[in-house]
Amino acid sequence: MILKRPRRNRRTASLRSMVAETTLLPCDLIAPFFVLPGENQKVPIPNMPGISRLSIDHILAEAERLHAKGIPAIAIFPVVPKELRDLAASEALNPNGIIPQAIRRIKKEIPSLSIITDIALDPFTSHSHDGLLSPSGIILNDETVDVLARMALVHAESGADLVAPSDMMDGRVIAIRRHLDAHAFQDTGILSYAAKYASNLYAPYREALSTTMKHGDKKTYYINPANSREALLEARLDEEEGADMLVVKPALYYLDIISKFRAHSTLPICAFHVSGEYAMVMAAHERGFLDAQKVFYEALLSIKRAGADFIISYATPLVLDML
Repeated sequence: MILKRPRRNRRTASLRSMVAETTLLPCDLIAPFFVLPGENQKVPIPNMPGISRLSIDHILAEAERLHAKGIPAIAIFPVVPKELRDLAASEALNPNGIIPQAIRRIKKEIPSLSIITDIALDPFTSHSHDGLLSPSGIILNDETVDVLARMALVHAESGADLVAPSDMMDGRVIAIRRHLDAHAFQDTGILSYAAKYASNLYAPYREALSTTMKHGDKKTYYINPANSREALLEARLDEEEGADMLVVKPALYYLDIISKFRAHSTLPICAFHVSGEYAMVMAAHERGFLDAQKVFYEALLSIKRAGADFIISYATPLVLDML
C-alpha cells in the first residue's frame, strides 16, 4: 500500500493553486523602455520582435496601460543620437537630455508610477564603453565614478525614484549616495547592478541603443561568468556603500547567483531578464517551435522561485494577462 502520494496535491487546478510555493504577480514585474527623441516616434527593433524604440508620448500611453494592470515601475534607457556622443559622455549630464525630459513628463502624467533610470555612460560615449577612457584605452575608474555621481543627481533632480548604476565601476555606489545626500536627495534610492556579468546575451540591447563597441570588450569591469564568489563580494560592498536594492543580470543563466544573493542579503533582489533571453524565445516562437507567452511565464516564475523580489523583463506585456 502506498501511503504517501504527492500527486493528490496536484489533482485539480484549485488544489495546485492552494499549494503553490511561488506566485508571479503584476507587481513583480518592471517594464523596460527605449526612449527616442521627438514626438510620435515608434521604431521597431528587428532582433527584439514586439519591442520598439519609442518617443516619450508613446511611452506614456504604454506605461499608463501597464500601470493600470498592476505594473509598479518602468525602467528607461536612452537612444542617444551619435552626434551627441563624445569621449567625455557630456550629454549624460544634460538636465534637458532625453532621460530627464522623459522623467519629468512621465512623473507629471503618471505620478504613482515609479521610474528607474540607468546610470552608465555607454549610451553617451563615442566608443560605447561604460566608462571614460585613458589615451591608451584603459577604463578610468575614479574619473568615471565622478561623472556617474553627477549623472545620478541630474536624474534625481528630474524626479527619478531609483537610480540604477549598471557600469560595475568600483566605489560608484558610495559616490552616488554621498553626492545625492549632499544635495538633499536622501530619498532617491539606489538600485545597484551588483552582479552584472560579461554576457553574450546583451547583443540585441546594444543593437537597440547603437552601443555596440568600436574596440575592446567589457571584461575588465563586468564579472566573469565563471565566478560566483566575486558576485557575492560585489553585493556585500554595494550593500556596505548604501545600495537599497541589488540587481543580478542576466537572469536565467544566473539563477544560482540570484539564489546566493537571497541567502546572503536582506536587501530586495532584482533580476534583469535581458534582451538576449527575450530574443531567443521570440525567435523560436516565430518559427512555431514554442509558445512565447507560456515559456516567458515559466521563465519569470523560475526567476522569482530562485529568490528575486522583482524582475525587469521585456516580456512583461506578454505575460500580464496570464497573471
